[in-house]
Amino acid sequence: QCEDAAYEERQYPAGKWACVTRGEPTYEQSIALSFMKLMRYICKENSAGCHLGMTVPVLNEIHLTKEGTELEREVLTAYYLPGEFQQNPPVPMDPEIHITERPPLRVITRVFYGMTTEETILREISVLWELLGPTDTVLRGAYVVASYENPSVPRRRNEIWFIRRA
Repeated sequence: QCEDAAYEERQYPAGKWACVTRGEPTYEQSIALSFMKLMRYICKENSAGCHLGMTVPVLNEIHLTKEGTELEREVLTAYYLPGEFQQNPPVPMDPEIHITERPPLRVITRVFYGMTTEETILREISVLWELLGPTDTVLRGAYVVASYENPSVPRRRNEIWFIRRA
């Protein structure tokens, strides 16, 4: 129903997430390596020894440099733990994966399709700022790229999220 809307506002509940932070030479390398680690965790490399099941979206938290012209190298990739594991998350075998309780989150979001590269992300951030106009209600410099489909899907659905100030 929101396909034609320029952007929408959403509220996400608090919950537990498995997170990995990487700072590779490119955004694409950081998210690829982080997601591979998370997939191993999801697919049995955990204290329960079971397949956890996939949830979407997978989030990639990014920060812009002071100049606002490029992404900082460090990207946090986060996977939401399915409901049955929220109370007692299986412990990751990989020490780079951390289970984090995240507070509720209010975002302004806009859909875009295709590959997520530094270039496409910077363009989407710029487009959403243009649509929003001047505002102090969202954070500047910190954004989230939400991915809903496997990276191999040619026109995969993504969103850029602006985080509302508390």
